[in-house]
Amino acid sequence: MRKMIACTVLALALAGFAGAAEAKGCIKGAVVGGIAGHAVGHTFAGAAAGCAIGRHQANKRQRDRDTAGQPATR
Repeated sequence: MRKMIACTVLALALAGFAGAAEAKGCIKGAVVGGIAGHAVGHTFAGAAAGCAIGRHQANKRQRDRDTAGQPATR
């Protein structure tokens, strides 16, 4: 019971620090990471890692799209 209360308090505290977040990649990554983490007994850690990785990949794809139309400079 204490663990659940501590997790709830931590989640609410972290939610207070969150600004306007873009979920590109995070939702899909969290689902995949949560499933993979569940297989090894770490569902929430897997979901958090999946979200971070999914967000990183989405940012990388966006950067690639933004620079695709620009000429290379040296």
